[in-house]
Amino acid sequence: EWCKTLGVDTVGALNEVITEGKTSHLILLQEGLQEKLLSDIADKIVQQKKRIVLIAGPSSSGKTTFSHRLSIQLEIAGKHPHPIALDDYFYDREKSPKDEKGNYNFETIASLDVELFSEHINRLLNGEKISMPTYNFITGKREYRGNQLQIGSDDILVIEGIHGLNGILSANIPEENKYKIYVSALSQINLDEHNRIPSSDGRLLRRIVRDAMRRGNDARDTIARWDSVRKGEEDNIFPYQEEADIMFNSAQIYELAVLKQYAEPLLFAVPQDCPEYQEAKRLLNFLDYFMNIKSEDIPKSSLLREFIGGSCFET
Repeated sequence: EWCKTLGVDTVGALNEVITEGKTSHLILLQEGLQEKLLSDIADKIVQQKKRIVLIAGPSSSGKTTFSHRLSIQLEIAGKHPHPIALDDYFYDREKSPKDEKGNYNFETIASLDVELFSEHINRLLNGEKISMPTYNFITGKREYRGNQLQIGSDDILVIEGIHGLNGILSANIPEENKYKIYVSALSQINLDEHNRIPSSDGRLLRRIVRDAMRRGNDARDTIARWDSVRKGEEDNIFPYQEEADIMFNSAQIYELAVLKQYAEPLLFAVPQDCPEYQEAKRLLNFLDYFMNIKSEDIPKSSLLREFIGGSCFET
Protein backbone atom coordinates (compact mmCIF):
# COMPACT_ATOMS: atom_id res chain seq x y z
CA GLU A 1 0.00 0.00 0.00
CA TRP A 2 2.87 2.35 0.83
CA CYS A 3 4.48 1.62 -2.54
CA LYS A 4 1.21 2.32 -4.34
CA THR A 5 0.86 5.60 -2.46
CA LEU A 6 4.33 6.59 -3.68
CA GLY A 7 3.51 5.39 -7.18
CA VAL A 8 6.48 2.99 -7.13
CA ASP A 9 4.91 -0.46 -6.87
CA THR A 10 6.56 -2.07 -9.92
CA VAL A 11 10.06 -2.27 -11.38
CA GLY A 12 8.90 -0.18 -14.35
CA ALA A 13 7.76 2.59 -12.00
CA LEU A 14 11.08 2.43 -10.14
CA ASN A 15 12.97 2.74 -13.43
CA GLU A 16 10.91 5.83 -14.25
CA VAL A 17 11.97 7.41 -10.96
CA ILE A 18 15.61 6.63 -11.80
CA THR A 19 15.27 8.03 -15.34
CA GLU A 20 13.70 11.23 -14.01
CA GLY A 21 16.54 11.71 -11.52
CA LYS A 22 14.27 11.44 -8.44
CA THR A 23 16.08 8.62 -6.67
CA SER A 24 17.53 10.81 -3.90
CA HIS A 25 14.04 11.76 -2.76
CA LEU A 26 12.87 8.14 -2.90
CA ILE A 27 15.86 7.06 -0.80
CA LEU A 28 15.10 9.76 1.78
CA LEU A 29 11.48 8.60 2.00
CA GLN A 30 12.48 4.95 2.44
CA GLU A 31 15.13 5.69 5.07
CA GLY A 32 12.74 8.06 6.84
CA LEU A 33 10.02 5.40 6.99
CA GLN A 34 12.38 2.83 8.49
CA GLU A 35 13.67 5.35 11.05
CA LYS A 36 10.09 6.15 12.07
CA LEU A 37 9.29 2.45 12.52
CA LEU A 38 12.47 1.97 14.55
CA SER A 39 11.53 4.90 16.77
CA ASP A 40 8.06 3.44 17.33
CA ILE A 41 9.55 0.06 18.33
CA ALA A 42 12.00 1.72 20.74
CA ASP A 43 9.13 3.62 22.36
CA LYS A 44 7.23 0.34 22.92
CA ILE A 45 10.29 -1.27 24.53
CA VAL A 46 10.78 1.66 26.90
CA GLN A 47 7.07 1.94 27.76
CA GLN A 48 6.91 -1.78 28.58
CA LYS A 49 10.10 -1.54 30.66
CA LYS A 50 11.83 -4.39 28.86
CA ARG A 51 15.48 -5.12 29.62
CA ILE A 52 16.23 -7.65 26.88
CA VAL A 53 15.46 -7.28 23.19
CA LEU A 54 15.70 -10.49 21.14
CA ILE A 55 16.05 -10.00 17.38
CA ALA A 56 15.79 -12.87 14.91
CA GLY A 57 15.31 -13.29 11.19
CA PRO A 58 16.53 -15.27 8.19
CA SER A 59 19.91 -14.95 6.52
CA SER A 60 20.71 -11.50 5.11
CA SER A 61 17.66 -9.85 6.63
CA GLY A 62 19.81 -7.06 8.09
CA LYS A 63 19.60 -8.01 11.77
CA THR A 64 22.97 -6.49 12.68
CA THR A 65 22.31 -3.01 11.30
CA PHE A 66 18.77 -3.17 12.67
CA SER A 67 20.13 -3.85 16.17
CA HIS A 68 22.52 -0.88 15.95
CA ARG A 69 19.88 1.51 14.62
CA LEU A 70 17.39 0.37 17.25
CA SER A 71 20.08 0.94 19.88
CA ILE A 72 20.40 4.55 18.73
CA GLN A 73 16.66 5.06 19.13
CA LEU A 74 16.76 3.49 22.59
CA GLU A 75 19.59 5.84 23.54
CA ILE A 76 17.55 8.80 22.31
CA ALA A 77 14.79 7.55 24.62
CA GLY A 78 17.19 7.77 27.57
CA LYS A 79 18.32 4.15 27.82
CA HIS A 80 21.78 2.58 27.60
CA PRO A 81 21.62 -0.18 24.95
CA HIS A 82 24.25 -2.87 24.48
CA PRO A 83 24.13 -4.72 21.11
CA ILE A 84 25.16 -8.38 21.47
CA ALA A 85 25.63 -10.82 18.58
CA LEU A 86 24.59 -14.42 19.23
CA ASP A 87 27.29 -15.49 16.76
CA ASP A 88 29.84 -14.73 19.50
CA TYR A 89 28.42 -17.68 21.43
CA PHE A 90 29.22 -20.22 18.72
CA TYR A 91 31.07 -23.29 19.94
CA ASP A 92 34.62 -23.62 18.63
CA ARG A 93 34.34 -24.93 15.10
CA GLU A 94 35.62 -28.44 15.83
CA LYS A 95 32.87 -28.81 18.46
CA SER A 96 30.11 -27.68 16.10
CA PRO A 97 27.50 -30.17 14.85
CA LYS A 98 27.58 -31.36 11.24
CA ASP A 99 24.80 -31.88 8.74
CA GLU A 100 24.02 -35.06 6.80
CA LYS A 101 26.70 -34.13 4.23
CA GLY A 102 29.40 -33.83 6.88
CA ASN A 103 29.57 -30.02 6.72
CA TYR A 104 29.52 -27.86 9.85
CA ASN A 105 25.94 -26.80 10.50
CA PHE A 106 25.81 -23.26 11.86
CA GLU A 107 22.08 -22.99 11.15
CA THR A 108 21.06 -25.15 14.13
CA ILE A 109 20.78 -23.84 17.68
CA ALA A 110 22.99 -26.77 18.73
CA SER A 111 25.92 -24.76 17.30
CA LEU A 112 25.42 -22.16 20.06
CA ASP A 113 26.60 -22.49 23.65
CA VAL A 114 23.12 -21.84 25.04
CA GLU A 115 24.18 -22.70 28.57
CA LEU A 116 26.91 -20.04 28.62
CA PHE A 117 24.62 -17.48 26.97
CA SER A 118 21.87 -18.07 29.53
CA GLU A 119 24.36 -17.87 32.40
CA HIS A 120 25.76 -14.58 31.10
CA ILE A 121 22.35 -12.95 30.63
CA ASN A 122 21.13 -13.91 34.11
CA ARG A 123 24.36 -12.74 35.71
CA LEU A 124 23.99 -9.41 33.91
CA LEU A 125 20.39 -9.07 35.08
CA ASN A 126 21.66 -9.68 38.63
CA GLY A 127 24.11 -6.79 38.29
CA GLU A 128 27.27 -8.88 37.92
CA LYS A 129 30.17 -8.05 35.62
CA ILE A 130 31.03 -10.61 32.91
CA SER A 131 33.70 -11.09 30.24
CA MET A 132 32.07 -11.02 26.79
CA PRO A 133 33.21 -13.57 24.17
CA THR A 134 34.06 -12.74 20.56
CA TYR A 135 33.89 -15.43 17.88
CA ASN A 136 36.76 -15.39 15.39
CA PHE A 137 35.29 -16.56 12.06
CA ILE A 138 38.77 -16.97 10.56
CA THR A 139 40.17 -19.30 13.23
CA GLY A 140 36.81 -20.76 14.22
CA LYS A 141 37.56 -20.08 17.89
CA ARG A 142 35.77 -18.22 20.66
CA GLU A 143 38.08 -15.54 22.08
CA TYR A 144 38.10 -13.23 25.08
CA ARG A 145 39.59 -9.85 24.26
CA GLY A 146 39.05 -8.02 27.53
CA ASN A 147 35.51 -6.85 26.71
CA GLN A 148 33.63 -6.66 30.00
CA LEU A 149 30.00 -5.73 30.58
CA GLN A 150 27.93 -4.77 33.58
CA ILE A 151 24.46 -3.26 33.35
CA GLY A 152 22.26 -1.04 35.49
CA SER A 153 18.53 -0.36 35.66
CA ASP A 154 18.52 1.87 32.54
CA ASP A 155 20.54 -0.58 30.43
CA ILE A 156 18.97 -2.75 27.73
CA LEU A 157 20.57 -5.78 26.09
CA VAL A 158 19.92 -5.83 22.33
CA ILE A 159 20.60 -9.40 21.22
CA GLU A 160 20.53 -10.43 17.55
CA GLY A 161 20.94 -13.75 15.80
CA ILE A 162 18.99 -16.26 13.74
CA HIS A 163 17.91 -18.16 16.88
CA GLY A 164 16.79 -15.12 18.85
CA LEU A 165 13.14 -16.22 19.02
CA ASN A 166 13.81 -19.89 19.73
CA GLY A 167 12.44 -20.61 23.19
CA ILE A 168 15.39 -22.88 23.97
CA LEU A 169 17.74 -19.90 23.84
CA SER A 170 16.02 -17.84 26.52
CA ALA A 171 14.10 -20.50 28.45
CA ASN A 172 15.90 -19.58 31.70
CA ILE A 173 15.42 -15.84 31.28
CA PRO A 174 12.32 -14.26 32.92
CA GLU A 175 9.62 -13.72 30.26
CA GLU A 176 8.65 -10.28 31.59
CA ASN A 177 12.12 -8.98 30.68
CA LYS A 178 11.93 -9.94 26.99
CA TYR A 179 10.78 -8.07 23.87
CA LYS A 180 10.94 -10.13 20.66
CA ILE A 181 11.41 -8.75 17.15
CA TYR A 182 11.32 -10.63 13.85
CA VAL A 183 13.24 -8.95 11.02
CA SER A 184 12.64 -10.06 7.45
CA ALA A 185 13.25 -8.65 3.98
CA LEU A 186 9.89 -8.83 2.22
CA SER A 187 10.07 -7.37 -1.28
CA GLN A 188 7.90 -4.27 -1.55
CA ILE A 189 7.67 -3.96 -5.32
CA ASN A 190 6.60 -6.39 -8.05
CA LEU A 191 8.10 -7.06 -11.47
CA ASP A 192 4.80 -5.90 -12.95
CA GLU A 193 1.10 -5.99 -12.10
CA HIS A 194 0.99 -9.78 -12.35
CA ASN A 195 4.39 -11.07 -11.18
CA ARG A 196 5.82 -10.62 -7.71
CA ILE A 197 9.49 -10.72 -6.70
CA PRO A 198 10.34 -13.63 -4.35
CA SER A 199 11.78 -12.24 -1.12
CA SER A 200 14.35 -15.03 -1.08
CA ASP A 201 15.89 -13.64 -4.31
CA GLY A 202 16.54 -10.29 -2.65
CA ARG A 203 18.19 -11.96 0.33
CA LEU A 204 20.29 -14.23 -1.90
CA LEU A 205 21.59 -11.21 -3.83
CA ARG A 206 22.35 -9.40 -0.57
CA ARG A 207 24.30 -12.43 0.62
CA ILE A 208 26.20 -12.91 -2.65
CA VAL A 209 27.43 -9.31 -2.50
CA ARG A 210 28.22 -9.35 1.23
CA ASP A 211 30.00 -12.72 1.24
CA ALA A 212 32.21 -11.74 -1.69
CA MET A 213 33.16 -8.50 0.05
CA ARG A 214 33.70 -9.77 3.60
CA ARG A 215 34.07 -13.52 3.70
CA GLY A 216 36.02 -14.29 0.55
CA ASN A 217 33.24 -16.43 -0.95
CA ASP A 218 32.49 -16.09 -4.65
CA ALA A 219 28.95 -16.20 -6.05
CA ARG A 220 29.31 -19.89 -6.87
CA ASP A 221 30.08 -20.72 -3.22
CA THR A 222 27.12 -18.69 -1.94
CA ILE A 223 24.68 -20.17 -4.45
CA ALA A 224 25.92 -23.70 -3.63
CA ARG A 225 25.20 -23.14 0.07
CA TRP A 226 21.86 -21.43 -0.40
CA ASP A 227 19.70 -24.57 -0.36
CA SER A 228 21.27 -25.57 2.95
CA VAL A 229 20.71 -22.06 4.34
CA ARG A 230 17.07 -22.14 3.24
CA LYS A 231 16.56 -25.53 4.85
CA GLY A 232 18.06 -24.19 8.05
CA GLU A 233 15.61 -21.29 7.95
CA GLU A 234 12.66 -23.64 7.46
CA ASP A 235 13.80 -25.73 10.43
CA ASN A 236 15.16 -23.13 12.84
CA ILE A 237 13.77 -19.66 12.09
CA PHE A 238 10.39 -19.58 10.35
CA PRO A 239 8.67 -21.83 12.96
CA TYR A 240 9.34 -19.18 15.63
CA GLN A 241 8.35 -15.99 13.81
CA GLU A 242 4.88 -16.00 15.42
CA GLU A 243 6.60 -15.66 18.81
CA ALA A 244 7.58 -12.09 17.95
CA ASP A 245 5.98 -9.07 19.58
CA ILE A 246 6.50 -7.12 16.37
CA MET A 247 7.79 -7.62 12.83
CA PHE A 248 10.10 -5.25 10.92
CA ASN A 249 10.43 -5.31 7.13
CA SER A 250 14.04 -4.54 6.21
CA ALA A 251 13.56 -4.63 2.43
CA GLN A 252 14.11 -1.32 0.70
CA ILE A 253 12.13 -0.26 -2.31
CA TYR A 254 15.23 0.68 -4.30
CA GLU A 255 17.77 -1.90 -3.12
CA LEU A 256 17.84 -4.27 -6.12
CA ALA A 257 18.74 -1.34 -8.36
CA VAL A 258 21.76 -0.74 -6.09
CA LEU A 259 22.75 -4.39 -5.60
CA LYS A 260 22.73 -4.91 -9.38
CA GLN A 261 26.08 -3.19 -9.98
CA TYR A 262 27.74 -5.31 -7.28
CA ALA A 263 26.10 -8.64 -8.05
CA GLU A 264 26.40 -8.75 -11.85
CA PRO A 265 30.23 -9.07 -12.06
CA LEU A 266 30.12 -11.82 -9.42
CA LEU A 267 27.39 -13.71 -11.25
CA PHE A 268 29.10 -13.36 -14.65
CA ALA A 269 32.18 -15.01 -13.09
CA VAL A 270 30.30 -18.27 -12.34
CA PRO A 271 31.69 -20.89 -14.79
CA GLN A 272 29.28 -22.34 -17.33
CA ASP A 273 30.34 -25.91 -16.56
CA CYS A 274 29.29 -25.87 -12.87
CA PRO A 275 25.92 -26.73 -11.31
CA GLU A 276 25.46 -23.16 -10.01
CA TYR A 277 25.60 -21.60 -13.49
CA GLN A 278 21.86 -21.87 -14.23
CA GLU A 279 20.95 -20.10 -11.00
CA ALA A 280 23.54 -17.38 -11.70
CA LYS A 281 22.07 -16.95 -15.19
CA ARG A 282 18.54 -16.73 -13.80
CA LEU A 283 19.59 -13.99 -11.36
CA LEU A 284 21.35 -12.07 -14.14
CA ASN A 285 18.20 -12.19 -16.27
CA PHE A 286 16.22 -10.98 -13.28
CA LEU A 287 18.58 -8.04 -12.65
CA ASP A 288 18.23 -7.00 -16.30
CA TYR A 289 14.83 -5.55 -15.42
CA PHE A 290 16.43 -2.91 -13.18
CA MET A 291 18.28 0.29 -13.99
CA ASN A 292 21.22 1.21 -11.73
CA ILE A 293 21.13 3.49 -8.72
CA LYS A 294 24.52 4.82 -7.62
CA SER A 295 25.66 3.54 -4.25
CA GLU A 296 27.04 7.00 -3.40
CA ASP A 297 23.47 8.12 -2.76
CA ILE A 298 22.94 5.56 0.03
CA PRO A 299 23.39 6.95 3.57
CA LYS A 300 26.12 5.34 5.68
CA SER A 301 23.51 4.45 8.28
CA SER A 302 21.34 2.63 5.74
CA LEU A 303 20.53 -0.99 6.35
CA LEU A 304 21.69 -1.71 2.80
CA ARG A 305 25.24 -0.69 3.77
CA GLU A 306 25.51 -3.94 5.74
CA PHE A 307 25.73 -5.69 2.36
CA ILE A 308 27.44 -3.23 0.00
CA GLY A 309 29.97 -1.86 2.53
CA GLY A 310 30.60 1.64 3.81
CA SER A 311 28.37 1.35 6.89
CA CYS A 312 28.98 3.63 9.85
CA PHE A 313 28.18 0.65 12.08
CA GLU A 314 30.40 -2.31 12.91
CA THR A 315 28.65 -4.99 10.84
